[in-house]
Parts: sequence; C-alpha cells; structure tokens
Amino acid sequence: MNEIFMAKRIPKSTWSKSFTRILSSMSKTMTRAGTTVVKKAVTKALALPRARKTAKLVSTVKPVAAIPLAKASPRPDSSWTAGITVGLAGARRYQLYRPPGVKRGERLPLMVMLHGCLQDAAALAASSRMNRLAARKRFLVLYPEQEKLANTHACWNWYETRSGRAQREARSINAVIDQLCLQQPIDPQRIVVAGLSAGASMAALLALAYPERFKALAMHSGVASGLANSTATAVMAMRGRKQDAAPLPGGIKLPALLVIQGSKDRVVAPANAALLARQWAEQAGAKEGKPRIVQRGTRYPATVTNYRRQGQIVVSLCEVTGLDHAWSGGAASHAYSDPKGPDASGMIWAFAIKQFS
Repeated sequence: MNEIFMAKRIPKSTWSKSFTRILSSMSKTMTRAGTTVVKKAVTKALALPRARKTAKLVSTVKPVAAIPLAKASPRPDSSWTAGITVGLAGARRYQLYRPPGVKRGERLPLMVMLHGCLQDAAALAASSRMNRLAARKRFLVLYPEQEKLANTHACWNWYETRSGRAQREARSINAVIDQLCLQQPIDPQRIVVAGLSAGASMAALLALAYPERFKALAMHSGVASGLANSTATAVMAMRGRKQDAAPLPGGIKLPALLVIQGSKDRVVAPANAALLARQWAEQAGAKEGKPRIVQRGTRYPATVTNYRRQGQIVVSLCEVTGLDHAWSGGAASHAYSDPKGPDASGMIWAFAIKQFS
C-alpha cells in the first residue's frame, strides 16, 4: 500500500520516545495557554456542526479527482466543504472555506493552512479564525488534513525526507491545490501557504518544492528547513540542538517569508525562528534591518526584524515575548491558541497582500 495509508511498525527507540514526550509536552502547553481539549476545538469550529459523510475512494490514481463530502454554511452564500483529492501521490482529505458573494468570473486569493500535531482542519480554523478574516477580506482558505494512518499524532511527516515520505505528502497537498484551481474561483497568481508547528515545516517544504506556486510563506512556530531528515534529527532540531541546516537551493526565486515565534515555546526552540529568517534571507540576498518592538494594547509585545532586497521586504521575523507553542492572537478556549498574542492571522494576510502587488 501507499505509505500515505500505512505507517511502518518500528520498535520504540530513544528518539521515538523523545518525540512522544514532546507531543505530551504539547498537550500540557495547550492547557497552560488557556485552552480546552482538542475535541472542543473540533466541535466548536466557527460554532458550526462539522458534518462529514463517508466518501468512496476513487479506485484509479491516474487523474486527480476531488470528491465533495459535506457542506456547511457559516454565513449565507459562503461554504465550508470537505473533500478528497486522489492522485499519483495518494489521497488527501481537506476542508475548504469559500467566502460569500463570489461573483461570476471573479478570481480570489487562496490561503493554504496546514495544522500542527494533535490538530485537524476544523481545529486550526477554530483557533486561527482565518475563515472570519477570509469572509471580510474575500479569499478562500484550504485546510489539508493529515491521515492518522500516516502519523498517529496527526503530524505532517516533514522530517521524513530521507525516506521520501515528506515529499510524497507535499505532492499530495499540491495536487489538492491543482484540482481546486480548476474547480474554484481561485487566482493561481495569488496563493499563500501557512502552517503551525509541524504544519509550518511542511509549508516550508511545499514552498521549496513549488516556489513558483506561492507568493508568500508564513511559518508559525516551525523548524528551519534542512535541519532534519529523520525522527532523531527532528527531535534535535525542535530542541534547538541542531543548527547545521542544509543550504537552500540556489537559482530559484523563493516566496517571501513571514516567521512568527513565541519566546516561551516549550516545543520548538525559539532559536529556530532567527535561523529560519537568516537562512531564507541569505538565499534571497536580503539585508537585515534594525529590530523594532511593536505592541498593541495589552497584547504581548513583539520584536519585528525585516530583511530587505532592493528596498522590498522579503523576510519578516516576528518574535513574540511571552508566547508559548500556540497560535498568536487565536480564539480563547481552543487548542494551541493564545488570545493574548498579536493577531497572527491578520499579520499573515497583511504580509501576503504586499506580495500580491
């Protein structure tokens, strides 16, 4: 069977036990951030019932096909749709939000959102509140979902580059985007990818594999690219013990990068953020600017450092003081979400629209 559907059974090594301990720490972090259990995040996503019907998988893998599963309308004329895309890299489930009032012939931007471990599409939609922003600013939001058979903790296997599993997952996500660009009112020139934690690292892998597809990449609490190719190296990278990242490929124009990182992150070492920014800026030939402190009201302050090339910001690093492993400025009482931080969803969209012009 395709590796997307079947995970290998391997003896528990020291590294796999360490990875399990990290996931346990994530669960505790979730509670410390003032969140509830993941079930609540799922059931309360946008205050909507999450109806899902079982879909019959397409037996052939030759064409890429999208299978709609269920629909729910957060607002009149908007939609929250589940589907499956089946292609050469395997099957990929997803949820898609489409804002209300899309006119005939209109083409809107697409935001691709990748969830973290112990999450799914509905949980990330609930904590980030990206759909509410999409309704106001008029863009579609795609939430690909990891299969539990591929990873029991619902983590994207971003670090399994040696085996090729990470690349296959990236291809399956790209296949979803391909299909939706044909079926939905999406402007293929205005696509952004963002992710939290493991989702952030998978988002980076996508951006590196398909740089011409994305205008911007947003990594929230992720690990720098090229630091891991196995479970062992992933654990080291998450703890900040591995700093010798593989160089990014040259000769290609990478999408602009926004990095958001909490200073009190207990899961992903905060040092990853600066490493990420420098890594991307170096490849782009961008120069580091002077850091500035930004704070809105009583929210956590953030230190913002921009990297410019020919006067244009190509990398922006936002280090949030006091933020743990949680979506900054997210909804209260949701998993991996901290309402006290600056609005990450708003920052991502503001960064994205600058790249569209």
